[in-house]
Amino acid sequence: MFKLTTTAAEQVLQAAKQGGTEGMALRLAASQAADGAIDYRMGFDDPTEDDIRFQCEGIEIVMTPEQVPLLDQATMDYVEMEPGQFRFIFLNPKDPHFTPPTES
Repeated sequence: MFKLTTTAAEQVLQAAKQGGTEGMALRLAASQAADGAIDYRMGFDDPTEDDIRFQCEGIEIVMTPEQVPLLDQATMDYVEMEPGQFRFIFLNPKDPHFTPPTES
């Protein structure tokens, strides 16, 4: 199952509030490149009847059934990459370029 960290969920809620999209679901999509790397996309959207829908950390998440194989077992986090530079990242063991985080 796909997961959001608490930090990512807080940022998603903040982005929805700032963008006027409160109450909309977070739509996730992924595609796999020839080298196996996974590219991720996300945005706020209204669910369709064919979507897979679930809740995580208080966020409604939707994706098409075709997205499930690539996104299952992935975790979305919101981290500081460099001082003052925050972004969403996807930790996905199905991505051959994935390196599990290490404790410092």
